[in-house]
Amino acid sequence: MNKPFALYYAATILFVLLDYALGINLRIAFLESYPTARLAYYAICFACFALIVWRPDRAALIGGIESLVALVALTFSMMLRVMIVTDEMIENGTGFVSIEEIVNYLIVGSIAYLSWNRGISSLKS
Repeated sequence: MNKPFALYYAATILFVLLDYALGINLRIAFLESYPTARLAYYAICFACFALIVWRPDRAALIGGIESLVALVALTFSMMLRVMIVTDEMIENGTGFVSIEEIVNYLIVGSIAYLSWNRGISSLKS
């Protein structure tokens, strides 16, 4: 029942490899400019995986909390760029939202949605 959460956090190693080997940050796009914080957040994701392996009955709670933190941080990081447009953004023609951030929303939002559904179904039973 909690296999999707375990697989999601086990895939953190793939996200780390994509990020540091290929420069594609699909998991923690909101920390793109902060390499030390990005590494710390990956450590938090590994800790979430360890917690899920240790306490599989808490997987939905762990996934829900971590994914909601990531969604809020991603929302604020994108919101600040949308609200504060710089000359550099206009000159370079860069978008306000990157493809990596959109993929990050889809990934993290899926886990948040799954956590929500698991929580609601456990309340009903």
